[in-house]
Amino acid sequence: MGFLSRFKDALDPDNVLMEVMNGFIEGVAMKRSLGVDQETWEPGKPLKLCLAGYVGTRNTGADVRVEEMIRQFRHVVGDDDLELTIMSVNLGRTAGYFRTVRQVELPVVFPKFLYDECPKHHGVIACEGSMFKSKFANALSTMMAGALGIAAVEDKLAVGYGAEAGAMTPQLRDFVKKHCKHALVQCRNNPSREVLGRLGVRTTGGTDTAWTFDPAAPERGEQLLREQGWDGKKKVIVICPINPFWWPVKPDLVKAASQGLVGQYKREHYRSFYYHHSSEEADLNYHAYLDGIAEGLERFLQEEDAFTILVGMERVDRQSAEALSERLSIKPPMFISDDYDMFDMVSVLRRCSAMISSRFHAVVTSMPGLVPSGGITMDERIRNLMNDRGHPELFLEVDEDDLGEKVYAMLRRLWDDGEQISDDIGRIIPQQFALMGQMGIDFMDEVQRVYPEFPRRDLPRDPMAHLPPLSPHLQGLMDKYG
Repeated sequence: MGFLSRFKDALDPDNVLMEVMNGFIEGVAMKRSLGVDQETWEPGKPLKLCLAGYVGTRNTGADVRVEEMIRQFRHVVGDDDLELTIMSVNLGRTAGYFRTVRQVELPVVFPKFLYDECPKHHGVIACEGSMFKSKFANALSTMMAGALGIAAVEDKLAVGYGAEAGAMTPQLRDFVKKHCKHALVQCRNNPSREVLGRLGVRTTGGTDTAWTFDPAAPERGEQLLREQGWDGKKKVIVICPINPFWWPVKPDLVKAASQGLVGQYKREHYRSFYYHHSSEEADLNYHAYLDGIAEGLERFLQEEDAFTILVGMERVDRQSAEALSERLSIKPPMFISDDYDMFDMVSVLRRCSAMISSRFHAVVTSMPGLVPSGGITMDERIRNLMNDRGHPELFLEVDEDDLGEKVYAMLRRLWDDGEQISDDIGRIIPQQFALMGQMGIDFMDEVQRVYPEFPRRDLPRDPMAHLPPLSPHLQGLMDKYG
């Protein structure tokens, strides 16, 4: 049995990908040991950084956090001393985003691409929030850890920015331990630091980078809501559903062949030869999740006259929004990220009066709008956020019993105690700004550790001086709650 298990592990496509990535990282190390020319930073040169993450899928949260990361790097490093490149899985979907940043397309099979691209820079920044976990896709974590590993073996800057770490397969855990031990990972919560600390990875504290995002003007959000039937007066309730049970995504050549030949597995297809998890149990759990949300929302709307919308923070959420809509007597308008850019999406979210979301960044990006929010969570992210916020009662698990009753109770709490919840949210905004600013300080410390002669901007060693410029609205929150 042990032999069969090891044989199965050896043939697992995710594990094969890690082994291939291992080989390319070792190839970079060998080239360096042989004195093969590599791009090196020297005084007078701008710092060339490559951002490795999850942009290009129209995942609003991923795009927002990278937008703010870029603004912060420009501020703390200085435009004249910085050249940025970002990897995108679809250049068409990031057109108009990340202005002045060079964009390169990340192929589905990425090890050779990373081997060629990363050494052209003076450092790599891994920028996806769910950086080291097996919940979503081992391939994504392999890509980011692999990019950091290439930078590390060249003794270049290797930083994970605003990262979260959670449960990993043994193979991914070993891969991260091996290749990220010389990187610095700036984590957005203490549980993530504990996970990485056990692997011997250097960490500092931090937060998510989406807090400072400046969306389209409030009038734009109101306009978009009016176009979908809002009367401009009713309170707006937003529900952000997902399919929590079709993760992780894994490569599957057999399914790819079956889809190509006879059209099977279309529903589970993610992209290329990657497929969502599927099983009878997963389908049953998914239907129970949607039924529970629908039951709780319908009961609440019998008591309160509110305008309801469904939001899909990523393109793949359209299926869940449509499936939830089918369960409702009303047919709420839908705002899905492949139809609306990140600036419009967040403007709409901040115009709402109550939110229940299974998307972490729907909650985060709405909080500077002081939107009372609760979560139905599939992993630790929303749970950690609500605990940090002082609202442990405002999250549910996606597979809870009596979900409909609990969704109703949560909506009732958000509606009845909205002012107090908004005030609670406002009070933690300055804390998050301070954590993000400290990340800027720690980042520059790491730049100078790796490149001692790199010129540091003359900024006070104060977290607020290391934030990207704040909008008047965000500055107003600082003045009120800071």
